[in-house]
Amino acid sequence: MLARGRAIARLWVARGARVGPKTVIGRQCAVDRPWCVELGARVLLEADVYLKMAADTASLTLCDYVFVGRGVEFDVLGDVRVGAHTVIAPRCFITDHNHGTLPGLRIDQQPSVIDPVVIGADVWLGTGVVVLPGVNISDGAVVGANSVVTKDVAPMTVVAGVPARFLRARSIAGGTPGGR
Repeated sequence: MLARGRAIARLWVARGARVGPKTVIGRQCAVDRPWCVELGARVLLEADVYLKMAADTASLTLCDYVFVGRGVEFDVLGDVRVGAHTVIAPRCFITDHNHGTLPGLRIDQQPSVIDPVVIGADVWLGTGVVVLPGVNISDGAVVGANSVVTKDVAPMTVVAGVPARFLRARSIAGGTPGGR
């Protein structure tokens, strides 16, 4: 996996992506408009990750040591940024835009409404999380599996649900903080 994943990363670089050292890209990962993507050092994309860059001006930045699980999709029309040491579990969906709902226009005629997404450092998104436009998930936050994040998440908090709501402050009880 390692050698093949680094070879795939070199192919993405040849197509215009900016990729840091020791980054690994899994089998059958796809990227539209690779020149819109920046992956830091030691980023790991598991198999079947889709980086859907919906415009030539879109921007997706994954900082150093970001882990992206199998089947995650980023759908970016404007700007999405993910901080260092963040873990994104399988099947998450992250987008920075929505279709408009203006009266007098059919849905397929609506302009997109773009609002950047920022996911901080040391964040954990559980399996199946959906992050909607305009959300800022602050450093150290944890989002429970299958949650839909519609509003900002405070630092060092745990949220879950549809829509995601505050459950508790994150603590180190029962263990010690770790790092990579």
